Amino acid sequence: MAKPLIGRTIRRLRGDRGLTQQALAVRLGISASYLNLIEHDQRGVTASVLFKLTEALGVDLAALSGQAERQIEAGLREVLSDPLLGIEALPEEEIRAMAAAAPNAARGVLALYRAWRVAREDASGIALPSGRRLLLPTEEARDFFGERNNHFPALEEAAEAMGREMGAAPAEMNHAIAERLRRTHGVRVEVAPMPEADRRFDPATRRLTLSESLPREGRGFRLAFQLMLLEAREAVEAAMTGAEPSTAEAASLIRIGLLNYAAAALLMPYAPFLHAARMLRHDVDALAARFGVSFEQAAHRMATLQRDGARGVPFFFLRLDPAGNVTKRFSAAGFPFARFGGNCPKWVVHHAFASPGQVRVQVAELEDGAAFLCFARAMHGVAPRWGEPAPMQVVAMGCDLGRAAEVAYGDGLDLQAAKVGIGLSCRLCERPDCRSRAFPPLEHRLRLDANEDSAAPWRFEKRETR
Repeated sequence: MAKPLIGRTIRRLRGDRGLTQQALAVRLGISASYLNLIEHDQRGVTASVLFKLTEALGVDLAALSGQAERQIEAGLREVLSDPLLGIEALPEEEIRAMAAAAPNAARGVLALYRAWRVAREDASGIALPSGRRLLLPTEEARDFFGERNNHFPALEEAAEAMGREMGAAPAEMNHAIAERLRRTHGVRVEVAPMPEADRRFDPATRRLTLSESLPREGRGFRLAFQLMLLEAREAVEAAMTGAEPSTAEAASLIRIGLLNYAAAALLMPYAPFLHAARMLRHDVDALAARFGVSFEQAAHRMATLQRDGARGVPFFFLRLDPAGNVTKRFSAAGFPFARFGGNCPKWVVHHAFASPGQVRVQVAELEDGAAFLCFARAMHGVAPRWGEPAPMQVVAMGCDLGRAAEVAYGDGLDLQAAKVGIGLSCRLCERPDCRSRAFPPLEHRLRLDANEDSAAPWRFEKRETR
């Protein structure tokens, strides 16, 4: 497996803080020439220098992982491979250099590409009077949470203060929230048939109605959401400081997402949840049972444990439907999601649909050698009426293979022998022998031979490297 190169990350962090190489070298107690070699990944970083870097740059070890750079590189690789751009394939060294030397410019390229795709695929977006519909509100909201590592201290603090006031154990939390809504806000909670909604609040009558089709954990989460809607507005606005949503829809999506975050923080307080996650070795079903929440709620909470000084295992989180549409996505583990196309068909997230309710596990290895312990579970929703298919979604998570010993789902696996080679997407994957490939890679010429049928759906010529 390729060792991660962190020189570009050190160079970016140094530049962000306005430090010269000489100034940082003095803080580290090394020569400027040695630091220059480190920043160009020509020298390794010793443990002592690594810890000095965290102090000198004011970051923790996770910030030196190079995750941000890898995400930018993956995006650039995907964008620059689009044949409609009409440009020659760029060598990997050039893509890495662009991400490292000009990360803000690289993000600008990704933003322009997203805008171009929206204009190309959703022509109605061009005709808006404001002229600012350049990014789908859902993508803008995802970027907001991703850029902040899906962790919001102000909301954590508000939820913790509220939880201390209520003093309820997890088994009593739903009742405690309902009582707080009644006593503090005059809100009456009722459960009733609601075919078209799960939750409805009437400000005039102060009545909160929950659908009778919701399971207990679903009702509990919506009670917590309603309480945050009434009490956490200031904390939500504080969490949005610095954000500039381009549309009212994007702003609303972000605020609703933050309220959902605050609700989860109330039901699963940070410190107790982190402690339980470590003790239970990140068994999502066990965590869900302990805190009285759903599998998805517990899984998503695991992906938010990014508090400075008390970080959990960095997980990525993904939710998608049987058609492959991604409805929620976040990566604290550095997994480079494909933003503009389908996922690899060999990835466990797709196989989970074959066994609803069971956790499927896979050791997935990307082409660059990065490997992840992945686990996924498919879950049925509630059909609105007889004869209509129940909605189904897969919730998937994963972490760097180096953290597998901390996760129950890695038990009993030969982590090296179990590796399955996957790609970001068929259009970008260069594995020549993949029998699951849907499309040939964009940057290769096809090899077509009427006299032979290949076991793999597509054969192609190896790309020339420069």
